[in-house]
Amino acid sequence: MQKTSFLLPTTGLLLVLCQPAMAGGIAPGATRVIYPESDSQSALAVTNSDSHERYLIQAWVENDQGKRDHDFIVTPPLFAAAPRSENTLRIVYTGQALPPDREVVYWMNVKAIPAMDREASKGANTLQLAVLSRMKLFMRPDGLKISEPESAEKLRFQQSSSEVIVKNPTPYYQSLVNLSVGNRKLENTMVEPFGQRTLKLPAGTVGAVHYQTVNDYGAITPQKTGKAS
Repeated sequence: MQKTSFLLPTTGLLLVLCQPAMAGGIAPGATRVIYPESDSQSALAVTNSDSHERYLIQAWVENDQGKRDHDFIVTPPLFAAAPRSENTLRIVYTGQALPPDREVVYWMNVKAIPAMDREASKGANTLQLAVLSRMKLFMRPDGLKISEPESAEKLRFQQSSSEVIVKNPTPYYQSLVNLSVGNRKLENTMVEPFGQRTLKLPAGTVGAVHYQTVNDYGAITPQKTGKAS
């Protein structure tokens, strides 16, 4: 979502765009993936709604540093999505035990490359557009003492004249959207479990904190007023 890369093959140009939602007829079945600790695997549907186009789909998992994580097996890692079809990606974690008291975040990647008509493109330069969708994958331990819907109410905010500190005392990652102080809108942000995030305020910003969060289903929760720490 932050970068665009190019690959120039012999007969055409392949453009890879990183963005939250996929172009064309390809769409993942969720905007985030929750992987409970007790489950042997998680799943993500990938739908091709196009009535004519075929796509090559490649899928893999990265860690929070943006590097491919080999503790995850995604099957199938590469497949052709026929027109008007739905396929299911199986995600299996094979690594060491993760922290039992908090979530760990990874990134699920799904890249879609449209099929190329080699006869029609023979001898000509062609532009082929591939789209990479990146979504958060949360590894969630069993037995957390608070539910995910309750956790967003626990956020606390510490304000000064130049910054606001968002404190997350919960075991869940908190994705904040439509965050504002007074009439000043701030950038969307994600705060790690038992962590905090400092956001700079424009000079002269005063007023109450308002925010919304993104829940397990990718939906935006009702607006809340921030409570002081």
